[in-house]
Amino acid sequence: MSTLAPAGAASDSPPGDGVAPAWLYEAGGTRATAWAEAHNRQTRLEYSSSPDFVGLSADLKSVLDCPDRIPAVADRAGMLYNFWTDADHPRGLWRRTSWDSYAAGAPSRADRAPTPAQWEVLLDLDALNAPGARPPEIGYTGDADLVWGGAQVLTTGPCAGRRALVTLSPGGGDASLTLEYDLEARRFIAPADGGFHRPASKGTMTWGDDAGESVIVSADFGPGTVSRAGYPRQVRRLRRGQAPDQAEVLVTAGGDAVAAFATRDPWGRTWLTTMPSFQQTRIWLLPDEAGCPAGTGPARAALDGRARVGTVTTADGDVVPADAIRLEVPEDSLAGVGRDWLTIELRSPWEAGGVTHPAGTLLGAGLAGFLDGHRKAEVLFAPSASSTLLSAAWTAGHLVLTVLDDVAHRLEVCTPPGRGDGVSGTGAAAGGWGHHWIDLTGAADLPTTHTTDGTELRPGRALLSVSATPLRPADTDYLWISASGWTTPSTLAVARLTASGELTGMTVVRQAPARFDARGVRVSQHVATSADGTRVPYFQIGRPTASSAPVLVHAYGAFGKSLTPGYEPVTGKAWLERGGTYVVVNARGGGEYGPGWHLAGTAAGRHRVVEDLVAVLDALVERGIAAPEDICLYGSSAGGLLAGEVLTRHPERIGAAVLEVPLTDLRRYTQLSAGAAWAAEFGDPDDPEQWAWMREYSPLHLLRAGRRYPPVLLVTSAADDRVHPAHARAMAFRLEQLGQAVTYFESAAGGHGGGATPAQRAFVSALVHAFAHRHTRRGR
Repeated sequence: MSTLAPAGAASDSPPGDGVAPAWLYEAGGTRATAWAEAHNRQTRLEYSSSPDFVGLSADLKSVLDCPDRIPAVADRAGMLYNFWTDADHPRGLWRRTSWDSYAAGAPSRADRAPTPAQWEVLLDLDALNAPGARPPEIGYTGDADLVWGGAQVLTTGPCAGRRALVTLSPGGGDASLTLEYDLEARRFIAPADGGFHRPASKGTMTWGDDAGESVIVSADFGPGTVSRAGYPRQVRRLRRGQAPDQAEVLVTAGGDAVAAFATRDPWGRTWLTTMPSFQQTRIWLLPDEAGCPAGTGPARAALDGRARVGTVTTADGDVVPADAIRLEVPEDSLAGVGRDWLTIELRSPWEAGGVTHPAGTLLGAGLAGFLDGHRKAEVLFAPSASSTLLSAAWTAGHLVLTVLDDVAHRLEVCTPPGRGDGVSGTGAAAGGWGHHWIDLTGAADLPTTHTTDGTELRPGRALLSVSATPLRPADTDYLWISASGWTTPSTLAVARLTASGELTGMTVVRQAPARFDARGVRVSQHVATSADGTRVPYFQIGRPTASSAPVLVHAYGAFGKSLTPGYEPVTGKAWLERGGTYVVVNARGGGEYGPGWHLAGTAAGRHRVVEDLVAVLDALVERGIAAPEDICLYGSSAGGLLAGEVLTRHPERIGAAVLEVPLTDLRRYTQLSAGAAWAAEFGDPDDPEQWAWMREYSPLHLLRAGRRYPPVLLVTSAADDRVHPAHARAMAFRLEQLGQAVTYFESAAGGHGGGATPAQRAFVSALVHAFAHRHTRRGR
């Protein structure tokens, strides 16, 4: 983690342009910690003493701990694995059950009542974090609790279902450690006993072969192996019993790259990737015998720029195995592979086979032929003015597309030609791909008859989110299918695709119960008109009589992330059930309408994101939904940047603002934590020409003496190693300097994703919603 002054220093000299003191930028500095603790005490005094707040926090904890929510599971070697938290296990249990046991808990049928699944506990994180209970083979001696980061169960070979790679994060940050775990003995395997171990750093570890005798590791291997953004720029294959400095180096990204990583697909192929930026990737297929010979140090020759035996250095500075095969696709595209097929999702126009395809197009091509230089590709999805591709996932024989159509989901199945894989028989005709829509429009938020005010977008249609996830893509065409809406809890089903791509045998295996009272709540979708004439959609969720209700407005607008319908029980319980109206804005910078929608809000186009949000705020006022003082604006992470931009540029348009783990200091963000990776999104402040326009959208630098700002809540975490806590600290400090009303809370754990336990997440959520109620006129 980068800092701008020595840890613990008490210097008052300001970094950069003097907006905030240097000591606030020391993540664990003594003075910064004391400052944060003093603010936490004041915030708790103001809110925790209220019986209403205590009750709300308890209600939200009950929602997060509810025992009958859907256990999300993954099929591994014939068993279903799940990570679970509840009131008795706030840090969580890693567990598994059989298919028969999981299915027994399905919704009632005429012939039987559901019975609880019988879970086998594999790892208890509360017990692991108990004083004196942490086993020495973990190799972590810090004070922070270890937070669950996921697991990869070995699914092939003699140890299938018996060994796993378990990832744990100290304090819940992005930095993590990975250890091999014996599922039969219920213990971590120490390196001295031959177990695989990745020490704490940003990075990953995955299985490297079918037998579990090697792993693929990206990590901090020492000087020169970590990018400026703090991510690994080197990947190694570590064989059992090897020391990391003896492992073969698979790839080393160029010195200016953001990161390097490697993946092993369900069909056993290894792919190497380097990332020049968050929007670019370079990809190679690694043949079975490829790789660098074992060295005596951390790829010294490669890091010194000298080619090693068995490697080549590309024109971009990447060092890869000499026989690695470059996947010649645009660097800004998204590539995906099935067993025999390649897909290419374009973010910019691209010419292939004599045809130029527009951004947003999904192309399909035979993998072997493409690697041999053939460029014939078929268009599998073409974007339209209202629709864009959200994701594409392979089963054994089909490609399942999730499409956003005016920010509502639909599913399409693409079946490659001449399919005859022995899984489901013969598929589409040899002449082309087959296409089938999956109709789930009745799953959530059914349209109702009502009077429209003329601003609604396609009134009368169902507004829902659906997803289809391959259950075991290596050898089956089964899917997990889930659906939910703003007021409809999630439903989870299992279904199979036939040879022709039609859905069959769909069985509901879980239905989540309602977690808040949604009676009378209406869901609608509207459009506002931005400053340049662009239509900006937004969802409105609330009771029709809510013209006298406070309004919570949520926006993000960055990194191509789409805000789509979905059940939000915490917001429902804390806001909708208490009479509030919830508005979700689909501003540019997101991905709701494809690559162009995202790129229009990046870099010098950042002003469009702010203009889109302002257009929605103005539309709410024009429609009589709210006056400005009734509106609380909420944003998290990059959404916190957006909320801060509106707060400082247009304070008269809102009654309050909540900025959670926000970016606020665009002058220094590339020097803090992972910020160097985001220059393509927000601009490079070290370039004077870019800083000239960036300064106009840097909340910390837009605060002015003598200007009145609405009340602000800033929430962050000292353990956030993605967005540095200094962003929130400096903003709070500066607001207080200007005599403005500011509430601040900084948790000690939880990282960028929030609290490490349900209790911590419930407290922060209660604080956000209680603050919003208190500081909007109609919420008082």
